[in-house]
Amino acid sequence: MISRALLLDPRPIDSFFLWGPRQTGKSSLLRATYPDALWLDLLSSDEFVRYTRRPAALRDELAARPADLVVIDEIQKVPALLDEVHWLIENRGTRFVLCGSSARKVRRGHANLLGGRALRHELFGLVSAELGRDFDLVRALNHGGLPRHYLRDAVTPLLRAYVNDYLKEEIAAEGIVRNLPVFASFLAAAALADGEQVNFATIARDCGVSAPTVRGYFEILVDTLLGRFVPAYTKRPKRRVAQTPKFYFADVGVTGILAKRGRVEPGSSLFGKALKSWICHELHAYRAYRGLDFDLSYWRLAGGTEVDFVVGDGACAIEVKATPNAHADHLKGLREMRVDHRRIGRLILVSLDERPRRTNDGIEILPAVEFLQRLWADDIV
Repeated sequence: MISRALLLDPRPIDSFFLWGPRQTGKSSLLRATYPDALWLDLLSSDEFVRYTRRPAALRDELAARPADLVVIDEIQKVPALLDEVHWLIENRGTRFVLCGSSARKVRRGHANLLGGRALRHELFGLVSAELGRDFDLVRALNHGGLPRHYLRDAVTPLLRAYVNDYLKEEIAAEGIVRNLPVFASFLAAAALADGEQVNFATIARDCGVSAPTVRGYFEILVDTLLGRFVPAYTKRPKRRVAQTPKFYFADVGVTGILAKRGRVEPGSSLFGKALKSWICHELHAYRAYRGLDFDLSYWRLAGGTEVDFVVGDGACAIEVKATPNAHADHLKGLREMRVDHRRIGRLILVSLDERPRRTNDGIEILPAVEFLQRLWADDIV
């Protein structure tokens, strides 16, 4: 089993939620960390039906079979159970681990989120630090970070099945959208715009629906943990800057299958898009696993000059270019940002150069794999 970078307390004092996209390995991590816990799996039709009909059965069962720690897998399938969980935490001191792949049904249904009585953790797809010397950048950009996908050689059928299962089990089964074919069309259009500023009107026109509908579709992707917005950095602008957020899918392999990219290789523009998406994934995972509280945004002038990622209030600015020979043109965004934000911290260009180097004006040029190694060694942020 791959050792995950998310470190869970083997003897938790507090109950907690563990959220994460489908197939990130949440159940495997929890079973390895808590082998003696009482396990309730709501994917089991028997348990799903029993607790849906009578959530109070949980209270009765734990009275007959007390447990120090209870794991409830796929908690979003029966949100009413959270009232019972709340009561058991308050009155019996039972500790719970509540695992799920979508907070949408819980939050949209105004379910009990335990009023701060449970911590929140998130498990992402694999990151480079978890794979160590076995990390292969080209493989990661083609397979994505979901463990089963990254480790399998013939990955395309698995990625297609993942998308189909998502549509069938997350979207259709929960009745989240009325028109599944239109939503599937939206997924393809959104994947083509991965890592770019979101234009709701353009995607709506391509899909034949309204802009508010597309906006709602993006919210579904966020709620089901399939993607995230990266806002624009707009603090103290000296020139007109972009205000529109960008959107990144959570897994670059899923993005590739939705956008029908085929295999991406170094030297292609699609490889560059995939690399930027992977860096976004690693930055978000690093922030979550380290328990850090910085914002992640991007900066873009009205004329199009931009920087891919800004950490916090300018502690670090990161540009990603999939070139083996970074030169002055690739540094333009970082230099322009420094003109407007003289107190900006480190300026880093992530590239495919063979060796790290530093320009005369202090910009660090780091090979992508070395950047990731330094990130997880706490030497970037």
